[in-house]
Amino acid sequence: MAYAKERKEAVLKKMMPPHNVALSVLAEQEGISEGTLHLWRQEARRKGVLLPNADHTPHGWTSKDKFAAVLETAALNEAERAEYCRKRGLYPEQLVLWRQACEQANDWREAQERQLKQQIKEQQKETQRLQKELTRKEKALAEAAALLVLKKKVDTLWRDGEEE
Repeated sequence: MAYAKERKEAVLKKMMPPHNVALSVLAEQEGISEGTLHLWRQEARRKGVLLPNADHTPHGWTSKDKFAAVLETAALNEAERAEYCRKRGLYPEQLVLWRQACEQANDWREAQERQLKQQIKEQQKETQRLQKELTRKEKALAEAAALLVLKKKVDTLWRDGEEE
C-alpha cells in the first residue's frame, strides 16, 4: 500500500525529538505496520535525518545519531545550540559529552593498549612474587624432608646401639 508523501513526513516527525513516539505506539495510532515504519525510519536515517530510537532519553540515540548531532552543532553559537537542543529534547551538556566521546574515539585503542600493558605488568609482578614464594616453600619442604631422613637415621642408630 502506497502512502502519501505528506502522511509519511507527518509520521516521521512523530518519530523525531521531542516526540520520540515508539514505533509500536505509532503503528497502532496511525494504522501502519511496524515493519513499514521501520523501513521509513531506515530510509530517513540513510538520508541523514536524526531519528533516535523510541527511548525518550538521549540514551536511545544511536552512535551514528549522536555523531550527526555533534557535527550539526559544531558550527553553531551557544544560542543556536540551545535552540537545537530544545527542539530535540537534549541538554547542551549531553552534546559536550558526545563531542568529547567523538574526539577521543581514535584514542580509545591506545588507551586500551596502555591498560592492557599495565595489567600485563601487574600480572608479571604477581607471577614473580608467587614464583619466589613457591621456591621458598620448596626449599622449606626439602629441608623438612632432609630432617625427617636424618631423624630416621638417628633413630635407627640409637636402636642399633641399644641392641648391642
